[in-house]
Amino acid sequence: MISKSKVLELIDERIAELGNGLFVVDLTISSNNVIQVELDKHEGNVSINDCMSVSRNVEHNLDREAEDFELQVSSAGLDKPFRVPAQYVKNVGRTVKVVLQNGKKIEGELKAVSEKDVVVENSRKEKIEGKKKKELIVEQHVLPMEQIKETKIVISFK
Repeated sequence: MISKSKVLELIDERIAELGNGLFVVDLTISSNNVIQVELDKHEGNVSINDCMSVSRNVEHNLDREAEDFELQVSSAGLDKPFRVPAQYVKNVGRTVKVVLQNGKKIEGELKAVSEKDVVVENSRKEKIEGKKKKELIVEQHVLPMEQIKETKIVISFK
């Protein structure tokens, strides 16, 4: 079986050479040696060249004669939930949907991230008693990381 630590070492080696803010979101190696790597970038998007570069470094440094393997390197994808803290930091300022462990869903702008929690702000217009116009109500939700089941970016085509 191919060592996960060896593959991670090869990935980290290439990421350090590139020096463009790439980081590993997920690395899995199945029992039949299918290696799947998901990458993201602190700023901007992961390019095809980023994926090819990481893929080549892994492929050229593992011996196919010793163990055959399949390698898939891709970007994390907009439709997938966040899996590492760096994804939260990267997406501050974007609209997200957070599902808590208790099933409650909160949608709004990701305002801040720390090791312990995230801050999501949402707003709505509401009629206030005694006033003619609806007023803008802004709520900030401080959500502890251990209570978050999943967080996804809200994709909007407006």
